[in-house]
Amino acid sequence: MNDDDRIEEKRKLSSPTIYEIISREGDEELKRPATSLAWSGVAAGICISFALLAQGFLARYLPETDASTLLIKMGYVFGFLIVIMSRLQLFTENTITVILPLLERRTMRTLMRTARLWGIVFVTNMIGTFIVALMIYGHHKFFGAPIEHFVEISKHAVLRDGVALFFEAIPAGFLIAAMVWMMPTAHGSEFFVLFAMIYLIALGNFAHVVAGSAEAFLLVLTGDAGIGAAIQFILSAGIGNIIGGTGLFALLAYAQVQSEL
Repeated sequence: MNDDDRIEEKRKLSSPTIYEIISREGDEELKRPATSLAWSGVAAGICISFALLAQGFLARYLPETDASTLLIKMGYVFGFLIVIMSRLQLFTENTITVILPLLERRTMRTLMRTARLWGIVFVTNMIGTFIVALMIYGHHKFFGAPIEHFVEISKHAVLRDGVALFFEAIPAGFLIAAMVWMMPTAHGSEFFVLFAMIYLIALGNFAHVVAGSAEAFLLVLTGDAGIGAAIQFILSAGIGNIIGGTGLFALLAYAQVQSEL
């Protein structure tokens, strides 16, 4: 390897290059069969529910103090870690990944393919989280952790005013999109990028539609919340996540590179 090759290898990726990398990933996702997207979406819904499970397990062993709350919130990262490192279909990742090709090629065909992927992934993510909520509800001491721990964590996340939920979901969507944008330049530090972004979502108590849906479904099953409250959470958080990921980050990402593509 000569000096030019070494320099090229060490150079930071430019914004247009990052855009193209993510856009090509989005193109590949848009071409995947519906069955592949569906099974990946269900798996993602199940796996991301470990955000709730890990927090419940930690709450079982830690005392109720401000310091322990910081540790319990670290559990929120686990679900996202499994989903993203396994490259499963998560709805909020797709608020940027498959949107970049649409911004580049604003055709009805691309729009319909994007809507198809969004619909399949969102519904199957919900199915996956509902399966886990049923599992927790069916075992009042889930793997040694009393169901009360999961219920209290869920109440804190879900039982909020709809307008507040909407605004608290926008930063979550933005941070997920920012994480996706940073991954191509992480070069072996993907875990730390992921941890920083997701832990910030947990610390800010920002609403994430998929992770939070497991909590919403659990509260409905236990009778601590009505179906209306769960629907309010999913709609408010979902729209907020889309605005944060697509309406803000994806559009800003496209705006900065459109003249260079």
